[in-house]
Amino acid sequence: MPLCRRRPHLFVCVPVLLCALLVPTHPAASAEGHVSPEGHVSSEGHVSSEGPSASADVARLYEEASAATARYVEGRRAARVQKTRVRKLDRLLAAERRHMAVLHADLGRLANAQYRSGGGLPHTVQLLLADSPDALMRGKQVMLQADLAVNSAVAKTRRAASGLAVAKRRADRAKRSLDRHNTRLADLKRGIERKLERARWTLQGEADRSVAAGRCRGAVRLNQQRTPVTRAWVTPVESYELSAGFDSAGERWAHRHTGQDFAVGIGAPVRSVGAGRVESVSCGGGFGIEVVVRHKGGYFTQYAHLAAVTVDQGDRVRAGQWVGQAGTTGNSTGPHLHFEARLTPYLGSGVDPRRWLAERGVIL
Repeated sequence: MPLCRRRPHLFVCVPVLLCALLVPTHPAASAEGHVSPEGHVSSEGHVSSEGPSASADVARLYEEASAATARYVEGRRAARVQKTRVRKLDRLLAAERRHMAVLHADLGRLANAQYRSGGGLPHTVQLLLADSPDALMRGKQVMLQADLAVNSAVAKTRRAASGLAVAKRRADRAKRSLDRHNTRLADLKRGIERKLERARWTLQGEADRSVAAGRCRGAVRLNQQRTPVTRAWVTPVESYELSAGFDSAGERWAHRHTGQDFAVGIGAPVRSVGAGRVESVSCGGGFGIEVVVRHKGGYFTQYAHLAAVTVDQGDRVRAGQWVGQAGTTGNSTGPHLHFEARLTPYLGSGVDPRRWLAERGVIL
C-alpha cells in the first residue's frame, strides 16, 4: 500500500506534477519502515550552519505559484462573467431586432390599409367623394394616430437596438482582452510551476545528500508571511490529501503504521499544529529529516520525511509556524509528511493523530 500514489497534487490551488516528470532524477527510496525499531531516528548527526538555497527558492516559488494561480482563477472568473454578459446582450439585441421587424410589418399593414381606403386619391378628393365625410375624418385620425404610434415605437426600438449593439461590441472587446490576459497568466503560471518543479527536486537532492552523509543542515530561516492564526491548533499542512492512516497495516512497513500521512509536494510548508518548543531536530534512519515538538499537557508531535527544517532544537514555536518543508527523505515511497502525536518524544508512544487533533477542534 503506497504512501503516495505519485499523481499531481494541488497545493494552494497550484497543480504541479511531482513524480511523473522527474522520477528518474530522484534517488530510489526503500520501503516505508518507520514503525519498526530500526526506523527510530536516534542519531542527530552533524549539523551544518549553512542552509540550502533551494529551500528559499522553493518557498518563494510556492508563493509566486500561489499568487499566479489566484490571478489566473480570478481572470477565468471575470472572463466567465463577461461571457455571460455578452450572451445576455446577444439575446436582448435579437429580441429588439425581432420587435423592430414586427413594427415594420405593422407600418406596412397601415400603409396598405391607407392605400385601400383612399385608393391613392388625395385627401381632399376623398372627402368630396365620401358618403360620410365625418366618418372618413374619424377613420383618418385613428389611422394617423396609429401611424404616429408605430413610428414612435420603431424609433425607440431602433435607438434601443443601436445602444445594445454598441454595448455588445464593447463587451466583445472586453472579453477578447480578458482572454488574451488569461492566456498570458496561464503561460506565467506554467513557467512558475516548471521552475518550482526543478527547485523541488534540487531541494530533495540536497536533503538526500545530507542524510546520506549524516550531516543535518541547520535551520533555514525562511521569510514566512505572518498570517493571523486565531485557533490554538491547526493542521500540519495547509493543503493535502490523506494517505496512510494511523494503525493501518501494509506490506511496506514492518508492523502497524504509527502516524497519519499527508500527501503533499516536496517543499510544501510544514507547520507546528500548536504552540510549543522544539524537542529535537534529527536526520538519518527511517524517518529521514524530522522535527519533534513538545506541547503543553505532556504531548509531542513529530514531522518526518522532511526536505529541510526551519527551526532549531529549543526554539519556541506558535501554532501555524513553519517547522520545515515536506520531502521524501528516509524510508519513503514518495513526497509526503508523516505526522505523529505521541505521549513521549520516542517512537512507540503514538496515539491516533486524527482523534488527537479532533479533540482539539481540528478535523482532517
